[in-house]
Amino acid sequence: MIRTLIVDDERHAREELEVLLLELGDIEIVGTCANAMEAVKAINHERPELIFLDIKMPVIDGFTLLGMIEEEIMPYVVFVTAFDEYALKAFDEKTLDYLLKPVDPQRLAQTMKKVHGALDNNEKPALPQAQINRIPCTSVNHIKLVDPQDVEYVHSDISGVHVFTAEGNYFSELTLKVLEGRAGLLRCHKQYLINPAKVDEIIPLENGMAEIKTIAGARLPVSRRCLQQVKAAFGLK
Repeated sequence: MIRTLIVDDERHAREELEVLLLELGDIEIVGTCANAMEAVKAINHERPELIFLDIKMPVIDGFTLLGMIEEEIMPYVVFVTAFDEYALKAFDEKTLDYLLKPVDPQRLAQTMKKVHGALDNNEKPALPQAQINRIPCTSVNHIKLVDPQDVEYVHSDISGVHVFTAEGNYFSELTLKVLEGRAGLLRCHKQYLINPAKVDEIIPLENGMAEIKTIAGARLPVSRRCLQQVKAAFGLK
């Protein structure tokens, strides 16, 4: 059974595609999502092997969504779109295939043959990892798009990933690994990322660790493993 996720902001489109996929068999639908935020959460938790992804969605489109997924858990991607002009770009993004709405059952069957072939050959999805220009966060029932330059630091704990800014603190479904690699933030501890532009002081401690003091006055731990990396970022030895 191929663990599959459907992402589309139109409920009818999600339901129609789910019916068509289940009719083909050998498919386990692990979730359906109405927007990119739901999709990032589902991908991080469910680890689907395949996603059918709508391109044109509000706030965060399908292309941008792909840049928010860790490379190690990137599923195979089939774009689903009502817009022909997106089809060529889908191939540029190296997705496995694309489908035009309304989805034709025979065309879907052909797509699934490609999926089976990729799985049988253990081909890894090869998708470009674009920089993140806005970090999607949730705050009081709305999505807040945070500019990485406005981030003071990011902290991960048992409840999730928290983004701290001068404006407020927000929750994000993006992982520290993604934010470190694609949002210009610096790892200073396994649970912390820092915006280098917000660092005021690096204070060495006796145990080989250190502490960062931000311009706003927050104090963050620097682990022994990350200390050399932090120093190097500021041209220190």
